[in-house]
Amino acid sequence: MPRAFYARPALALARAVLGRLLVRDTPAGRVAGRIVEVEAYRGAVDPASHAFRGRTRRNAVMFGPPGHAYVYFTYGMHHCLNLVAEGEGRAAAVLVRALEPVAGLELMRRRRKVTAWERLASGPGCVGHALGLDLRHNGLDLVRGPLWLADLPPRRGGRRIARGPRVGIRLGADLPWRFHLEGHPCVSGRRSSSTARPTRPAAAGARRRPRPTSPLTPS
Repeated sequence: MPRAFYARPALALARAVLGRLLVRDTPAGRVAGRIVEVEAYRGAVDPASHAFRGRTRRNAVMFGPPGHAYVYFTYGMHHCLNLVAEGEGRAAAVLVRALEPVAGLELMRRRRKVTAWERLASGPGCVGHALGLDLRHNGLDLVRGPLWLADLPPRRGGRRIARGPRVGIRLGADLPWRFHLEGHPCVSGRRSSSTARPTRPAAAGARRRPRPTSPLTPS
């Protein structure tokens, strides 16, 4: 996707990436997954954001141009992937919380040491592990690759976009800035909530389990 795709408000980008294909090319092979769950973080106006108190060495990528990967290390074991949004200096990003595995499943299984398709990239730490990300990948340009969003229409399998509170935070926990494809088996965290609000009606067959497809080459 071009730089302009990411240069939009974080809440809008969070919705826009659902159903889109995220791809990483490595010497070990290609892995790809369809984004099914995200959370938006909004810098200085968001107490849960890493950038709430200003720029640091850790969060500097969030303050840069949109369309870059902000990868951070947490709990001494997980690398989490964020897509930098909005304009330079705004420090907004979208955390990728879950993917529907599409390509490179055996490589994902070796990295994750699990076999269940729906668990390979369910949770932000699992996403980073399945994609083989670490701090060396912080700042990757999502427009140039080797980590990129395919320039293909989103495929959501007829599922509605639901929204609700973000998971695993204390500050800003009341903000409904988590978005996911309702009923998708790969979604992590709270799979349903009384506060979840669909943004479009469900289509026929929405409960069918999606089948993996093959990604295309970078645009």
